[in-house]
Amino acid sequence: MKEWIYFPKVEGETSRQAHADFPEGTYEREMGKEGFFGPATHFYHKHAPTGWVEFDGPLKPRAFDTNKMHSGSESMPWEAPLMLSNAQCRIQTWALNESMTALYRNSDGDQLLFIHQGEGALFCDFGHMRFSEGDYLVLPRGTMWRLDVDEPARILMVEATSSHFQLPQKGLVGNHAIFDPAMLETPKIDAEFKHQQTEKSWNLNVKVRQQMSRIQYPFNPLDAVGWKGDLCPVKINWRDIRPLMSHRFHLPPSAHTTFVAQGFVVCTFVPRPIESDPGALKVPFYHNNDDYDEFIFYHKGEFFSRDNIHPGMTTLHPAGFTHGPHPKAFAAGKAYAKKETDEVAVMVDARQPLDVHGVAEQAEWKEYQFSWKDKA
Repeated sequence: MKEWIYFPKVEGETSRQAHADFPEGTYEREMGKEGFFGPATHFYHKHAPTGWVEFDGPLKPRAFDTNKMHSGSESMPWEAPLMLSNAQCRIQTWALNESMTALYRNSDGDQLLFIHQGEGALFCDFGHMRFSEGDYLVLPRGTMWRLDVDEPARILMVEATSSHFQLPQKGLVGNHAIFDPAMLETPKIDAEFKHQQTEKSWNLNVKVRQQMSRIQYPFNPLDAVGWKGDLCPVKINWRDIRPLMSHRFHLPPSAHTTFVAQGFVVCTFVPRPIESDPGALKVPFYHNNDDYDEFIFYHKGEFFSRDNIHPGMTTLHPAGFTHGPHPKAFAAGKAYAKKETDEVAVMVDARQPLDVHGVAEQAEWKEYQFSWKDKA
């Protein structure tokens, strides 16, 4: 991370502490660098920064419903529709209704699977591991794998195309905060894994430079009898995440980082108590994240800061415009109507702009940019 020189100044009417005790009748807006990691300034406005009445052009915020994107015949991960991409990551949504009948190896990048619905088993070079709703599966580049499903699965896939997934540096709070790395589960060479080691012919499909090659074996190549090392698939469920929080200060999204890769981070928003200090902001603060595109996949619950959003929907807030909570959430936060959040969501914060692909555009909520209007 770049080293910055900080020289904070104060002009006019402000709060003493960011995100708390605003001057009467004002709205706070943060303008910052490097996705909440760099220097920032806080403005105090007379009107909500999202109070626009018209919004045209490619910068506008966008929302997509992944529930409307699937053909029902996406039996393999490379058939999953591509929603968003840049040179460093690709984001897909995959409807897996039946178990995979061939093996897959992604040699373009690490693969992160978030299980939105369904359950089943992962079989890979390293062994066997069960998965269920809410699990993250991290599959290193080059892993050979397949999924067997007990019930249809809906999966968010994020591919790191120019690096690999790592855990974030946790700094002052220590390595065991958020989740203890010892909780990361790994595949086992167990009875289920050994049982599938047959002489039956198997196809392996390999993706390299976004092109597919097929390799046929007269046996199942998932035939390892053991392995050792510090590179392997891992699993963690969102329920194992213990979010950072402060009862007096609303923490930025960066505090909820789960995985990092070159050019983007993956954050997980899970239920947490809402700030109890009377002067503390209780909803996400208005901000213009000018260096990162923000993509959010809404998994379950009631989404406190958004309106008219249901599980399976996604939003894209491109870098360069101010956004924040919808009016209902802001009013609820002021009135202390909620004591804790009830939402689970996955965010990808990307340093380079994300391109939207056709399948997402076909499932777009075209009027999303007007969802900040106060309809009360």
